[in-house]
Amino acid sequence: MAEGFVTRLQTRLQTRLRHWTVWPMLWKEFIQLRRDRLTFALMTALPAVQLMLFGYAIQTDVRKLPTVVLDESRTSESRALIQVLQNTDNFLVVASVNSRALAQRWIERGAARVALVIPPDYQRQLRRGQTGRAQLLIDAADPQSSGAAIAGAQLAAQARGAQLLASRFKIAPPVEIRVRPWYNPAQRSAVFIVPGIVGILLTITMTLITSTAVVRERERGTLEQLIVTPIGKTSLMLGKLIPFVLVGYVQMSVVLLLGTTFFKIPIRGSLPLLYGLALVFIVASLGIGLIISTIARNQLQAMQLSFFFMLPNILLSGYVFPRAAMPLPAQWIGALLPLTWFLEILRGVLLKGVGIRDLWEELAVLATFAVVLLVIAVRRFSKTLD
Repeated sequence: MAEGFVTRLQTRLQTRLRHWTVWPMLWKEFIQLRRDRLTFALMTALPAVQLMLFGYAIQTDVRKLPTVVLDESRTSESRALIQVLQNTDNFLVVASVNSRALAQRWIERGAARVALVIPPDYQRQLRRGQTGRAQLLIDAADPQSSGAAIAGAQLAAQARGAQLLASRFKIAPPVEIRVRPWYNPAQRSAVFIVPGIVGILLTITMTLITSTAVVRERERGTLEQLIVTPIGKTSLMLGKLIPFVLVGYVQMSVVLLLGTTFFKIPIRGSLPLLYGLALVFIVASLGIGLIISTIARNQLQAMQLSFFFMLPNILLSGYVFPRAAMPLPAQWIGALLPLTWFLEILRGVLLKGVGIRDLWEELAVLATFAVVLLVIAVRRFSKTLD
């Protein structure tokens, strides 16, 4: 008897799946994608182009700042200081000057970002057992570059001071801190940036493409044909959403493939886990696009609303700037963005190799976003021409 019940249940489910009204919508959307070859090509080729552009162009670590040197001491000690400064890899000596005015002109015209000034009595101070003092003039118009210059100067001074103590007085530094960076030992910007590009591209594409979906139907007049069909609101939405889920996975695969090939991005965690968690984020992004499509009256409005949504995602999600350094109101806004939580998943799985046990909180938040956004989108949608 139990076997007969299970058989009847399976038959009923198969019948409902065969007659599910979403299948005609899916067929229509796939045919439209096949006909619109330019859009499909852009959706698949654009991630590759943007990855190569952003991956090489966006660099958060500042190295080899153009530096001019005013060495008024011209001694072995001053030359040793210059060498130690260059060894930090934060500075690249591009010229030697003979006056402070000339060093200032190099910085003013942008040919140099830093000027090292070593006074005439630098070596004499050291031989008297005094502190040898040199000056670093920094163009602080760019805080990130100036921060790198200050950190490099402090590192060079500590290194040279330790060398002098060890060589002259046989004194080892009283404190030594050995740094062992995890997950990104070389501190390459690409390792931090490229995983985030996956989330950025999915956000841009999923939101922008789906935001024009219903609007395009209205402008082309095909919405009238959908009105007279027995397809419900939920089936209509799902029919427009599912093909773009597949497109999102294609884009994600392209970025990961190119990222590991050209930028040597490590994949320490489980790719099936990453793809499974990405589904929730893709659905949430599509939900945002569908909501925009129910608000906008034409494709131009849909694009404007989509781009308005993009800027907070880039600036407040932690894609480039650390959220811990942001004011609390900006952190609260960032917490309302699905991308913020997906970036934690991306970097956790790819760079740290963590599992679902460490990502359940991010998954729960993204699942909540996906459900709420889809419910709002379905309720806002109306099968009318208004």
